[in-house]
Amino acid sequence: MSDARSLAPFGRRLAAVTASEAHGAYVVIRCTDLGGPAPQPGQFYMLAASSRWGGGEGERPFLPRAFSVLRASPADAGAIELQFLVEDVGPGTRRLCELGAGDGLLLVGPLGAGFAWPREARRPLLVGGGVGIAPLAILQDELGAGTPALLGFRDASHAAGAALLSGARIATDDGSAGHHGLVTELLFTELERAADELEVYACGPPAMLDAVRVMCAEHGAPAQLALESGMACGFGACFGCVVPTRDGYIRLCLEGPVLDAAVLCDVAGSEAQPSGLR
Repeated sequence: MSDARSLAPFGRRLAAVTASEAHGAYVVIRCTDLGGPAPQPGQFYMLAASSRWGGGEGERPFLPRAFSVLRASPADAGAIELQFLVEDVGPGTRRLCELGAGDGLLLVGPLGAGFAWPREARRPLLVGGGVGIAPLAILQDELGAGTPALLGFRDASHAAGAALLSGARIATDDGSAGHHGLVTELLFTELERAADELEVYACGPPAMLDAVRVMCAEHGAPAQLALESGMACGFGACFGCVVPTRDGYIRLCLEGPVLDAAVLCDVAGSEAQPSGLR
């Protein structure tokens, strides 16, 4: 993992979908990218189906959707296999979930700034919520399969996505899998035990990320949070993804989506959404 971001080639390119796999309530889309560099953990792509995009009910979906990359690995002839985690929550994600092998996926990326290495010889601890687990999978690939992960979900159907990471501890809102409660309750226990040894990497719903930010600040543990706001372009032109920080507003697609928790305001990313949730 490098602290330098990978830069996207100019313009959209067409990637071939090679597989679409169900993981409980989620779908993992695999595609072959022939023209882009390998992404850094935490970076994202703007995605759209190459057909039947912009002509559905109410002409939706129209704009591309932003998704953190779930995994990336070398493929034949210098290509990169990219994986994205999708949940059907609206017209854009529904169309993407319909894609199968042989279909075309238009993408722009990798975009934004990803995660940095742990500082001060601290041990990384991954904390994810729902579809926000996506950038933690590629991060765990880089840090090592033994990197501990705490993942929270709505129910057992969504918790099936935890299998995408290695050795994760699970919490569910309804108690149907793992710990009955919030993933931040598991995090609190870990911080109480070893806050001076940990650096937290988190992605998930805004309320979860704000709780992570507050807990880490109270325990003196640094944290890196992967945020996403509404994005129309992904490269800073539309100003649709601005979020407040202690130094003023920033565009998440350029200065983020990964931010150090210390720069965020008291209500972290109140307008932000978990990465990829469209």
